[in-house]
Amino acid sequence: MINELILNYILLFIILEIYEISWQKAPSMMGMLIRMQKYYNKSIFLFLLMHPTFYFSIGFAMLTDYSIASMLLVLIKTADIATKILLIEQVFTKRELSQELSLILLAPINGFLPYIGLTIYPILIALAI
Repeated sequence: MINELILNYILLFIILEIYEISWQKAPSMMGMLIRMQKYYNKSIFLFLLMHPTFYFSIGFAMLTDYSIASMLLVLIKTADIATKILLIEQVFTKRELSQELSLILLAPINGFLPYIGLTIYPILIALAI
């Protein structure tokens, strides 16, 4: 019973994470920010709705009585969204970008990088139950 429950949560999370990866994926961080900024400009609420794993992590934390692993998942997802919003504001709204940051954002990223969450987050889900 518990194994099925863990598997169901992990599968649901993987599906939601693949959705997020599919609309954010780009060859560089700047490309990712450009894709995210399109939704952010339409509405901050739309931007937040485009991150279903964040809401999953909050609900999952409540279901597991706020276990340490589930709270770590919420913390990571919150930091992820906050970082994206801060970068979008910095690059597109304030237009204040240091040379170092612009080099980092324009550098090509490894094709494996967007999929790191598919390995880390399921482990946290399994540990939380």
